[in-house]
Amino acid sequence: MRNQVKRQGSKLKVFCCNLAPSKMGAIDKLLLWQNGNMPTEVFSPASLRRALVIKLRHHGDVLLATPVISILQRLAPQCEIDALVYADTAPMLEGHPALAQLHLIDRDWKRQGLASQAAAEWRLIRELRARRYDLVVHLSVHTRGAWLVRLLRPRWSVAPNFRTGFWANSFTHLYPGQSHALRHTVDTNLDSLRVLGLEPTAADKRVDLVPGAKAEERVSELMAQHGLRSDGFIHVHPASRWTFKCWPAERVAALCDELAAKGWPIVLTSAADANEKALIADVRAARKKNTVTGPRSGIPGTQSEPGPTLSSAPVKTIDLSGQLSLKELAALTARAKLFVGVDSAPMHIAAAMGTPVVAIFGPSGDREWGPWDQAEKTRHRVVASITHPCRPCGMAGCNDSKVSDCLTTLPVAQVLAACEELLAISPATGSERLGGEPR
Repeated sequence: MRNQVKRQGSKLKVFCCNLAPSKMGAIDKLLLWQNGNMPTEVFSPASLRRALVIKLRHHGDVLLATPVISILQRLAPQCEIDALVYADTAPMLEGHPALAQLHLIDRDWKRQGLASQAAAEWRLIRELRARRYDLVVHLSVHTRGAWLVRLLRPRWSVAPNFRTGFWANSFTHLYPGQSHALRHTVDTNLDSLRVLGLEPTAADKRVDLVPGAKAEERVSELMAQHGLRSDGFIHVHPASRWTFKCWPAERVAALCDELAAKGWPIVLTSAADANEKALIADVRAARKKNTVTGPRSGIPGTQSEPGPTLSSAPVKTIDLSGQLSLKELAALTARAKLFVGVDSAPMHIAAAMGTPVVAIFGPSGDREWGPWDQAEKTRHRVVASITHPCRPCGMAGCNDSKVSDCLTTLPVAQVLAACEELLAISPATGSERLGGEPR
């Protein structure tokens, strides 16, 4: 065993590389496959002592993998379940009730020089080997997962059916793939357990995120500072790290104007990224072209004293762009009446927190990446172009131009209609509904 690890250790450079996974082809049918090249025992959840779930992707991907952790905990309550993710995505799993340990890979390791990177990698390997996992579930096509399985030597190991040879021979069980255009990502993740004979129930498919007491306290302070109450404001997060997924700022502004005219305070958020904050600045600049007022008496979500029935006052717009951690964003959106955003991690966070979501989609596939609702199936709305048969194309804008025509032309009225449907707001103007709160 020592010689084997030493030989594999000579390939440390290969193991350390963050290799970009190749694109998988379309999957025509669901085939759950057990690797016939690797002898393995019949899988038994009762035999599990420790399991490791690996998800080396972005924030939303990690969040949508949480049902795998929850199901393992339910079906093998004696098992300690760990997870391995990138350090920046850790907030998606921190505090998860079914998680025993959270192991992290820092993307900055590769910028610290070969010696520092190698030392960090081997510290991680030693930590993982000390856990002596019976099961490893690898939920992406990152090559690191195959190397880890060979180093950790669990009794059972699961991964997407990505390629033959080294990859396929590294795992005891393979499932069709990490993505499918016609199936939601939550369900394709769960194929990793179905291949083991573990069938999830509807209740198992819940996506869990725990904001934590510190985040809840900070958001309570912010809401008190701005005079907001739970269910009394609309959370708008129009930004994404990928600009080709974003709706134009002037259209976001027009939507905010329409909602504010009905008396709803608007809370704008974004990441601290300069491009995302610039988008919020553009939204606010576009809104300043119009003076938006709402009914002073009974403005939903405010704690101020009502004024004369026929008076009006500017409706609150609160800019929290770049000011919230992901945990705080979750705590905030959990208290919103409605979330409006694009295909992004904050959209998935809002859905996980149980807030009704209006999700604006362009080139990405909403069947695969839409807001997840495992129970009611009616809580959220996806808004996408009905005049672009080319979508979802999966490209970074039209012809990879970073500009998506299906988004730049998406009408405000179409998004507003989805908001009104979820808010149960009639098309009447705010002045015709003085004193009435949306139901």
